[in-house]
Amino acid sequence: MGRSKVFIQRKDGRIELRIAPDAREFLRSVVDQLIAAENDSEHPWHGSLHAPITPSANNDDPLRSFERQKMTATSAELMRLTLDESFLSQDEAFAWLASMQLGLRARTTEAAIFTDEDLNQTDDTSLQTIRALQFFLFELATTLS
Repeated sequence: MGRSKVFIQRKDGRIELRIAPDAREFLRSVVDQLIAAENDSEHPWHGSLHAPITPSANNDDPLRSFERQKMTATSAELMRLTLDESFLSQDEAFAWLASMQLGLRARTTEAAIFTDEDLNQTDDTSLQTIRALQFFLFELATTLS
């Protein structure tokens, strides 16, 4: 995988953001949905934010559930606070990564996309949102690896 042109790792450890204003607005809308879903049990994304990654591993463990809730809220809020910045610290970049992963998971769950066949039958707007989130996730993951 090549180097990212969107997230640039600097020698001082910071990550430079080369994101257009409209892309920042897109990411802002995703993180705003995460924050709204965190606080509203009726929000379509709420259930997917707190579901276990591996249901058989920790389904009934309230401490694991609380840890996921805390991580979700903290990461989304930190991403929201740093959306207009030019540079991110490593911790802020990981918060962005976690938030975008949660946003992607919530969006695909809401659209009932669980297989490649489901993805191929998805409407254009949902597909565009999913592809954009994947793009930013892969770009940031490439920079952090």
